[in-house]
Amino acid sequence: MSGDPVVSKDELDEAVPSSITVANADNNPPNPTRVEFYRGTLFQILVVGICAFSAPGIWSAMNGLGVGGSQSPNLVNAANALLYAFMTVTCFVSPWLTNAVGFRWTLSLGTLGYPLYAAGLYVNNRFGTTWFVYFGAVACGISAGFFWGVEGAIATGYPEAHKRGRYIATWFTFRNFGNVIGGAISLGLNHSTKERGQVGYQTYLGFIAIQCLGCLFALLLSNPEKVQRDDGTRIEAPRGIAWRTELREMWTLLRSKSILLLTPLFWYFGWTQAYPGTYLATYFTVRSRALGSFMAAIVGTCATWLAGTLVDLHWTKKRQDRAVGTYILIALLNSATWIWAVFIQNEYRHTLPVLDWGDQAAFGRGFGVYMFERLSVGMVENYIYWCISNLSDSPSQQIRYSSLLRGIETAGVCIGFGVQAVPTELVATASINLGLWFFALPFSYYATVQVVKKFNQLDKGRDEDSQAGQHTRDPTQV
Repeated sequence: MSGDPVVSKDELDEAVPSSITVANADNNPPNPTRVEFYRGTLFQILVVGICAFSAPGIWSAMNGLGVGGSQSPNLVNAANALLYAFMTVTCFVSPWLTNAVGFRWTLSLGTLGYPLYAAGLYVNNRFGTTWFVYFGAVACGISAGFFWGVEGAIATGYPEAHKRGRYIATWFTFRNFGNVIGGAISLGLNHSTKERGQVGYQTYLGFIAIQCLGCLFALLLSNPEKVQRDDGTRIEAPRGIAWRTELREMWTLLRSKSILLLTPLFWYFGWTQAYPGTYLATYFTVRSRALGSFMAAIVGTCATWLAGTLVDLHWTKKRQDRAVGTYILIALLNSATWIWAVFIQNEYRHTLPVLDWGDQAAFGRGFGVYMFERLSVGMVENYIYWCISNLSDSPSQQIRYSSLLRGIETAGVCIGFGVQAVPTELVATASINLGLWFFALPFSYYATVQVVKKFNQLDKGRDEDSQAGQHTRDPTQV
């Protein structure tokens, strides 16, 4: 109908397929009072957050104990490298599965491999079996790629534009809460273990139980077409797209300026994830590793909320100023942290300390740099997903962005864990982290500028849509 409000393809991006936000069935501006809580964006973020807690959150809790709580880092680093190799592949194909079965079922299926990973660590810890560790890693890698692609699309594509930074922070808060619970459990069980070694096998039983619930929580999610934003508008994510069309859209996005500029930052973020667990397992006692897992979650949560608040709240009028200001803070913090880490590692490779909180003088320096790493990487994590969230309003487009960039991230993680499994001197790893960060810096700045331009373009489209909607209303209702 000629009077329908439309956001044209050209107003969003020439690479973005037909889009997304539509009026209600009566073609009148939607009424916000009709939004049901379980269909609202906050509820959807809570669901994906609970799933993130029960699946990757608990996985992170285990690895936050230092390479899965194992005594030797080599086995778990090798298993994690295998996990991320499979995960890279399935992350790239996540849009096809989502197109076939929908967001809800993809999210549920994506949780199924995580309990098998935890079970592999349990069997190895208690009986010394190694093959189950690799089996669990493969199963987890296959399912986790689907999970990563779809959870990123939900967290970045469902929320309203002015809430994305904080809703992304909410998502990561749930994920970090896995580390809080896991760290607390492990700290309670291992608080008296003052030497290096492996975490008690009882720790894994609680982890497995929590991870088994993830597939059920995921079924509470609403698919995009049933979700309502706070202004009552619905989100459209077309299904049944031909695989050739999907492949063409993915290829177009892969060559887009936004993806190319964000690639170094995602690669850096993925690469660095192998370092912290190996660092804890190499130098810290079991109870100190448990404390590190617990505190990393607290610090990481504060970091993601700090970044999300800085980009959302109007502490300065222009969105570009908020984005660039946040970027500068992240740049300074990460640069200082990795310079400090290289300095510490250069010392530790000669002294080979065993760090425990009973020796506050030696423990404080080593633990402090670990906390700053968690703080700086936590801010990067929120910021890169905030960048993704502002490239498009459509979940069907967001899952392509998310799958591509998270696939690049997981490839970085895979190689990072593979390098640590060799094993590699930690001073070399920290130096590479520092080099990758400085390499990513200029690309990240230009990516920030591109994101702000796209955000302004989307804002313009939404404003024009809103004005067109006002013109179609009955004048007696104005």
